Amino acid sequence: MELRHLRYFVVVAEELNFTRAAERLHIAQPPLSQQIRALEEQLGVALFERSKRRVALTDAGERYLQHARRILAEVEQAADDARRAARGEVGELRVGFTSSLPFTSLLPGLISDYRRHYPQVQLTLREMFTALQFEALRAERLDIGFVRFHGKENPPDLQLREIHRDPLRLVINASHPLAAQAHASLEQLRDESFIIYPAGAGTGLNVQVRQLCLAAGFEPRIVQEAREATTQIGLVAAGLGVALLPSPLECVKMPGVRYLPLSDEGAYLSLGLATRPGPVPPLLAGFLDCLQNRKEMAPIKHRP
Repeated sequence: MELRHLRYFVVVAEELNFTRAAERLHIAQPPLSQQIRALEEQLGVALFERSKRRVALTDAGERYLQHARRILAEVEQAADDARRAARGEVGELRVGFTSSLPFTSLLPGLISDYRRHYPQVQLTLREMFTALQFEALRAERLDIGFVRFHGKENPPDLQLREIHRDPLRLVINASHPLAAQAHASLEQLRDESFIIYPAGAGTGLNVQVRQLCLAAGFEPRIVQEAREATTQIGLVAAGLGVALLPSPLECVKMPGVRYLPLSDEGAYLSLGLATRPGPVPPLLAGFLDCLQNRKEMAPIKHRP
């Protein structure tokens, strides 16, 4: 049995006239009658009552018509779903991001644009430190990650592309003498106590802070660790020390805290896209198109 047999049967059942059914199907009447006969023989039941005056469905034909219509509809739906999947219009897209990204206009605007253009795609967002995103990409638990790095971390088994640089800000208590300055330098923080992320958190910022301090001639004195940037800001407000965080976080307004630009070269943290190497799947290509339309960047090449 082939799908065309079902289509032939449905048209004959709707017309109850072999001549009109043949015209709808753009075939001759004798081959159509032969196909219906062959279908009945295969099923072992009569689907139509035939006479010189009329054609009518049998009880078996009435039941078979319901199933045939449902099967044909499901086949068409499956074909349409496959075509939409090939265009990246259905499925699940898993996106990782670091905690500072929601404080920018990029992620909220991008998600809004993508959901408007691809409403049938299930978008799964996961906040993760950069190192954990790398692991999730390797294990195929993520499709793309927005990661933080300083240009030195370049996993050989992943594709990493810089799309933006955010300056680092010195987060300092408002009562500190440096807080009155318009900007600060790392060498002025030689005697300060630093608040950073835990060593195993999976962020590259700790390495960047240490390298900047070493370049300024001292080893940073770590007095407190906190996994959340907002917690670090709160600890600065409490007078426990200073912190270095990406500039988008300066929108966190907290009494007793100031954010100062740093004059040191290299005092920035890059925002990058991390993906697996190889051809870009349709779902991801649509997401990258939306990103491209939101930011002025070098064109993102979609490899077929």
